[in-house]
Parts: sequence; structure tokens; C-alpha cells
Amino acid sequence: MAANNNTQQWSSRWGFMLAAIGSAVGLANIWRFPYAVGEGGGGAFVLVYLLAVLTLALPLLIAEFMVGRRGQASPPRSIAAVAKESSGSSRWVLMGYGGSIAALLILAFYGVVGGWTITYVIKMSSGSLSGLSGEQLGGVFDQVNGDPWMLLLAYSVFIAVTVFISSKGIQSGVERTTKVLMPALFVMLLAMVVYAAIYGDFAAALRFLFTPDFSQITSSVVLDAFGQAFFSVSVGYTNLMAYGAYLKRDVNIPRSCAVIVTADTLVALLAGLAIFPIIFAYNLEPSGGPGLVFMTLPIAFGEIAGGAILGSLFFVLLAFAALTSALSMLEAPVAWVCDLFHWSRRRAVFIMGGVVWVLGLLCVFSFNLLSSTYPLGMFDYFAGKTFFDLFDFITTRIAAPLIGSCIALFVGWVVTKKICAEELAMKETGILFMLWLYAVRFLVPLVLAALCYSLLTA
Repeated sequence: MAANNNTQQWSSRWGFMLAAIGSAVGLANIWRFPYAVGEGGGGAFVLVYLLAVLTLALPLLIAEFMVGRRGQASPPRSIAAVAKESSGSSRWVLMGYGGSIAALLILAFYGVVGGWTITYVIKMSSGSLSGLSGEQLGGVFDQVNGDPWMLLLAYSVFIAVTVFISSKGIQSGVERTTKVLMPALFVMLLAMVVYAAIYGDFAAALRFLFTPDFSQITSSVVLDAFGQAFFSVSVGYTNLMAYGAYLKRDVNIPRSCAVIVTADTLVALLAGLAIFPIIFAYNLEPSGGPGLVFMTLPIAFGEIAGGAILGSLFFVLLAFAALTSALSMLEAPVAWVCDLFHWSRRRAVFIMGGVVWVLGLLCVFSFNLLSSTYPLGMFDYFAGKTFFDLFDFITTRIAAPLIGSCIALFVGWVVTKKICAEELAMKETGILFMLWLYAVRFLVPLVLAALCYSLLTA
């Protein structure tokens, strides 16, 4: 077993679980899942999504935590330690570097979306969105992005809060915050579901989400559902490998991962049950795309009783989800530079936070001052892509599937079965262990290769 290079650990299994659930539960659950379901035909998409969580996200999540706890260091050093222990190539460490760099790029553009949630909390609570048409709400969204200094302020607040919490450390910062935010998020989401059940068309939402039309299951729907499961659980960036490094030996990784993906899936489904009854009650389009949350839902919030309060609650919920995921994104690069330069955590957090903030300026100004700047526009493939688009494209369409595939191949073919069985507290010949090993060796890499190809050729 690798030497323990960490001075920090989760204070309790409960604290770890909430932090890991917070990492998984993010904008992909509450912002992306409803419109992905809407575009994917409802119940058919949900059915494939649940299968994808079980066969793709869960095996890869177990693999990430396993390597992190075995290595007891930042993702690059954990990978190097486990590769050495398994007599594997030291070159596998490259996926640790790639994961940390990708996390910085993700947080740079993710922070802009986090800034949107803060802005909409203010706008919704002030009542300035009440009674607006879809076209007018689209104009509000364009106005939010068109003002570089207001967007910069909202983005900066989101990044500053993330950095401040992370600088307090694992137990006093990340763990303490998620212990408050995650239960609050669940309570708010349940309150919204109850409200939607009373004032929305709950029966229509239930039919849409849980009555699959198998004719809707196409290759595109399958790939979209697997992609949603992959991004929803936040695997593939080594963020959760960093969280795994702080795990105590008495934590059962497979059992914990099962709870995490269950909670993550539950949040996604609850988000659907909170949003679709309102959508159907006001005859709005469920396949509203990315604008469903920011440009479609406010129409309904503006018409229902207590809509300003409900809408404000929803965007607070969205902000909480964004923040808990942002904390995990910062963890991998922070742990990396702490190991590399022997910096204190506080110094590493502020420096990496500063790097993220500077990178994010390109994304902020992509909507206004740099809206006509296409850095790779000389290539037809990247024509029309701003810095924001490029950061999104590189991280979600290339880095995540590629690094996720590498993690699966590394754990499945390089790490010895003895190490895997020891970390997972399973027998090498056990049926569950063999099913997990088969998944990481064959199923996960093949699915991610297909997903990557689909994303790059879309």
C-alpha cells in the first residue's frame, strides 16, 4: 500500500458521503437532466439513463475512489504509486495531470453558469421576471450576458465563495459546507416537488418520466443518456480520486458508491418532478433545451401563486448544486500543486483559484467583449466557437471521455486483481467483483469511446 501523504481526512463517513454526493449533484442534475429528458422523449430516456448509471457511472466511480484511497495523495501521485505497486508504466500519471488541468478549465466556464444562478436569484426575488413572455425572458438572459461587468461580478462572487470554502480545508471547509448545503438542497427540492404536485400537472409529469415509449429509444437517445449519466456523477476528471485520497480504511467503497449514485439519481428525478408538472400545467415545451431553466421556467414562475418565492428557491437550489460541484473541481489541482511544490493548502487554493479566475475571464467576455473572437476559427471544425464554447468542448467532449477511458483501462488491466479486491473488500472470485472488473475492462472503455466519437462528430 502506498504511504499516506495526506495530513487531512474526512472526519466521518457521513461527511465523506455528503461531500461526494455534493460533487456528483450539480448543474447536470438540476439544469441539464430535465431538458435532456425532454429532448430524449421522457420515460425512454430515463430508463436508459438508469441503466447507464448502473453499468457506466457506478463502476468508474468505484475505480476512482479505489485508486485515490490506495495512493493516499493527489491524483497524479496516487496513480503513480498504484502503477508502481502493480509494476505498471509510470506514464499512466499523465491522466492525473490531464484531469487536474481539465478541472481548472471546467471550473473556469462552470463559474460563469454559477454566476448566472446568483444573478437569477436576485432577479427572481425582486420580481423583475414576473409576467414576462418567453421572448422578453430571452432578452433578459441576453442582457445578463451582454453586460460584461455585471457578469464578471457574479462570476467573481461564485469563484470567491468556492475559494474561500476550499481554503478552510477538507474538514472545516468542504465537509462542513456540504453538511449544510446538501441537506438544505434535498429539503428545498422536496418542497418544490410538493408544490409542483399541488399546483402543477403532476400526473402528466409522472407519465412523461416513467412511462417509456420504446420506439423513442434510438442510438442517439442511448448515447445521450449514457453521456448524461457520465457527466451527472462527475466521473472522469479525477476529482473524486482526490476525494478518495482522504478516505479512511474502514469505509466500504462499493457500498458508499452505491449510495452516492442513488442519491445523485434521486436528485435528478426529483428535479424532473419539480419542473415538469409546472411545464405541463402551463403548456410549455419540455424539450426547451439549455434555456429551459433560464428562459422557459421563469414564464411559469411568473404566473403561479407565490411564483417569485418558488423561483427564488429554485435558483438558490441551483446555486447550491453548482457550488458543491465546484468545490470538488478545485480539489484535484489543489492537491496536485500541494504535492508538487509542498505548498500549504491555503496558498495552493488561492493560487489555483486565481488561475481559474483569470482563465474564466475569457469565458465571461465570450458573451460580450470577445463575442466575435473565435480563437481557433481558422479551422472549420472550430468555426464559430468562442472561448466559452472551446473550454466546454475540450473538457466535456474530449478530456472527460478520454480520461475516463484511461482510468477504466488502468484499473481494469494494470492494477492487480489482488489490490482491487483488497481495496473493495471483495473476493477475487466473487460474482460482484467479476462483474465490476468486466465493466471497467470492457464496457466502460467501449461506451466512452462511442460517446467521444458521437460528441466529436455531432
